[in-house]
Amino acid sequence: MSSLRLAAGPDICESKQRNPFGNSNLCAVDLLGVISSVSCSSIRFTAIRKEFAGESFVVGGRFGLCAKPGVRFRNYKVYGLDDIDRSVSTIDSVKKTEAVQIGDSGTSEANMTLNDPVPKVLELQGKNAGRKSGRNIWSRLQRMQKASQHKVSRIVSGRNCSSFEDKISDGDLEAVISGIHPDSSVEHCNWVLKVLEKRSEEKTVEFFEWMNCHGKLKENTDAYCLALRALARKEDWSRAMMLLQEMTSDGCELNSQAFNSLIYVCAKRGLVGWGTKWFHMMLEQGIRPSVATIGMLMGLYQKKCSLSQAEFAFGRMRSLKLKCTTAYSAMIVIYTRLGLYNKSEEVISVMDKDEVLPDLENWLVRLNAYSQQGKMEEAETVLKSMVKAGISPNIVAYNTLITGYGKVANMKAAKHLFQDLESVGLDPDETTHRSMIEGFGRTDNYKEALWYYDKLKNSGFQPNSSNFYTLINLQARHGDEKGAVQTLEDMRRAGCQYSSLVSSLIQAYERIGMVEKVPHILEDSFYENVLLDPTSCSILVMAYVKCSLLDDALRVLQDKRWEDRDFEENLYHLLICSCKEAGHSENAVKIYMQMPNSEIHQNLHITCSMIDIYSAMGRFTDAENLYLKLKGSGVTFDMVAYSIVVRMYIRAGSLENACVVLEIMEKEKDIVPDIYLFRDMLRTYQKCDMTQKLAKVYYWILKSGVAWDEALYNCVINCCGHALPVDELSRLFEEMMQNGYAANTITFNVMLDVYGKSGLLKKARKVFWMARKQGLADVISYNTMIAAHGKSKDIKSMESVIQKMQSAGFPVSLEAYNSLLDAYGKDNRLEEFNDVLQKMKESKCVSDHYTYNIMINIYGRKGWIEEVSQVFAELKEHGLEPDLYSYNTLIKAYGIAGMVEEAVNVVQVMRSKGIKPNRITYTILITALQRNENFLEAVKWSLWMRQMECQVEFCPS
Repeated sequence: MSSLRLAAGPDICESKQRNPFGNSNLCAVDLLGVISSVSCSSIRFTAIRKEFAGESFVVGGRFGLCAKPGVRFRNYKVYGLDDIDRSVSTIDSVKKTEAVQIGDSGTSEANMTLNDPVPKVLELQGKNAGRKSGRNIWSRLQRMQKASQHKVSRIVSGRNCSSFEDKISDGDLEAVISGIHPDSSVEHCNWVLKVLEKRSEEKTVEFFEWMNCHGKLKENTDAYCLALRALARKEDWSRAMMLLQEMTSDGCELNSQAFNSLIYVCAKRGLVGWGTKWFHMMLEQGIRPSVATIGMLMGLYQKKCSLSQAEFAFGRMRSLKLKCTTAYSAMIVIYTRLGLYNKSEEVISVMDKDEVLPDLENWLVRLNAYSQQGKMEEAETVLKSMVKAGISPNIVAYNTLITGYGKVANMKAAKHLFQDLESVGLDPDETTHRSMIEGFGRTDNYKEALWYYDKLKNSGFQPNSSNFYTLINLQARHGDEKGAVQTLEDMRRAGCQYSSLVSSLIQAYERIGMVEKVPHILEDSFYENVLLDPTSCSILVMAYVKCSLLDDALRVLQDKRWEDRDFEENLYHLLICSCKEAGHSENAVKIYMQMPNSEIHQNLHITCSMIDIYSAMGRFTDAENLYLKLKGSGVTFDMVAYSIVVRMYIRAGSLENACVVLEIMEKEKDIVPDIYLFRDMLRTYQKCDMTQKLAKVYYWILKSGVAWDEALYNCVINCCGHALPVDELSRLFEEMMQNGYAANTITFNVMLDVYGKSGLLKKARKVFWMARKQGLADVISYNTMIAAHGKSKDIKSMESVIQKMQSAGFPVSLEAYNSLLDAYGKDNRLEEFNDVLQKMKESKCVSDHYTYNIMINIYGRKGWIEEVSQVFAELKEHGLEPDLYSYNTLIKAYGIAGMVEEAVNVVQVMRSKGIKPNRITYTILITALQRNENFLEAVKWSLWMRQMECQVEFCPS
């Protein structure tokens, strides 16, 4: 606390109170121990030494005094503080040796001026060390110290201290602080704390801690309040909360003043959360809020429009029977601002019920509440009551009424009020004129709006942006193009930027669908200035393109007189994208073709946008040429560029090229696809039947951390159904359901197919039930379930699903018949097998390759070669040629029937038909040869297969 030691600054205030010589002087007894008249303006930090008639004296301490010319000193000595004792205050540092006479000119005297500081006081004391006064200076100093402490107790409470606190300089403040010591009184310390609180939060807190260490805070509520105010300005809320707890332990009674110190800062800085927290804490402590507390809080809530907090504070105020007019006004304003007009009227009624007299502000907010909702009769009544209450007519009140009448389009009443202003002794101000302009603008009365607009300017007022906007819209609707030119000139003179002028003009004529008039108006006003401003040009060109005025837009782009390559490229990109979104692809192409250096400098974003546009137009050659040109320019592609190129090739049906681009992109380590590109990759690889790539992309998605949505879940399940393990696919489907996403029909069908082929019939039934419940089960869903039951040879369940299929309104499909044929045939239920064939004929269900192959397979298993031949003949009659599966089945049938030569001939027929035998073909043939003990021939075919890279192990047994 060496930096916070305080001298007896308050004594100066005490001196001023006791000064018998006038208000401008202080009695020097407070600082020098003598009676002298000293000017307030002469106080400053110094140390003085003078010698008169062989006697020397020293005026020392933190404050030096410049005596008035009429002050004389005779044969006395004043010792400096630093030479006596560090713990002695400035009041006790004086030794008076003789009386002082004021205005005495008959003795050895000197006019004392303290403008000659002498820092070396010890030297002077050394010169006088041999002189003995015979009196004990220390005992006298101790008596003077006690007297000064008693004096300070009275000084601190003086009436004029506050003015001194405000006027004290920083240097003097440091001098005052340095003289404080542990024996200083509480009142003295509080005075210092009050001075510091107005200067520095840090020093206030530091000095407060010093007071705490020296026991100056016992029952000292004032000191706590000052410290709380400093902490609040620092927003050190945790320390403030601790201080409130310490107050009670020091015997201080918590009151509203302590919390008001905190709430005041919150109100000033708009801190709703902390202001509310202190208020609630105040109530929890059982402290009754004051009117000032409610006023500050309600002002804060009004500023931030915090309705719930305001209602709570307002309700608590009423329950405590407090009457704060500001609170009622704030509630009315908040409700009005939020459009809760019924609530605002309730507050007005409650205020009258509570017998709270409105002040000027409250009358005005009442007027505004009624005017905002168009209740002008009630508003007029409020105005009359206001005048009756003794409040003189107010221009704000009349402006509020005029604005209200304008909102309800009652300009006759508004005009009457305007004319009555002079009779009540008021002059219309700029708000009055502006409200009249806006009111007539709402009623589309161009003539009256223009008259008040001219009157506003002639009265020396400046129209605001709303007035300009209203007038130019009226001029657009009424076809006054010359007036529009004049209004634009007024806006320019008012300091509006050209971009604002262009925006206002375009919006006005867009509303009436006549943007084509804008070029003519600009030609007559400031078109040349627009060409110099990039922002104005961009606004104008965008408006022209939006309204399909492409020629005007291109002319502006040609005539522009500014150079900014980046801004220009961004503008062209924006124009091209606008045309694309509007479906005007041809306009986009024209704008692109006019771009400067479009053939030389390749802008990635513009070129990619054009690739997308060309793709949408079906001009794939142009799109690909742009891609190749961009690729050859060395520009680094980003994720969006790759996505656009991939989609271009997908639209063109060139999936191989799409895969090539994706392969290039995957080598770029810094590129992570977004959710849309991931979906394109999945669809592309699915169509190309690249299961390994599908699995790779799936795990890439998991690793990328992309947020999964409903579309991505469906896409992954649809595309990766046969590329992922069934457990992983099942987990993904369940996760999708748990997250609340809806599966589509394809997703359900994929899951049915996966579960069915994996033999997980229980899960398949559950998925099928979900699909039917949601109404998403289609023919494929039923066919898939029928096939799944057929694979497990559960014919009863197959028949049950077919019945449900017919009940759902679906006819029995060819796929369902095929599943039944395959199941009945493999179960050797030939009677039911033939019944199904008969039903197919009756329902005129045309058989396909799969149907005939099932029949060939079933008849071949039985060795019924004649029936097999009939099926082949029927197949050809229906214009179908046997496929690879048909021939493989026929070879198997010949092998079972022991017709080995015919089986070998089938292979030759296949080759003649252009059907290449596969591994299964050779395997079936070798098995047939082995079964009929043609081992040598089987070996020959096995060697042939090995030459054809068909690795089939020969087993003679």
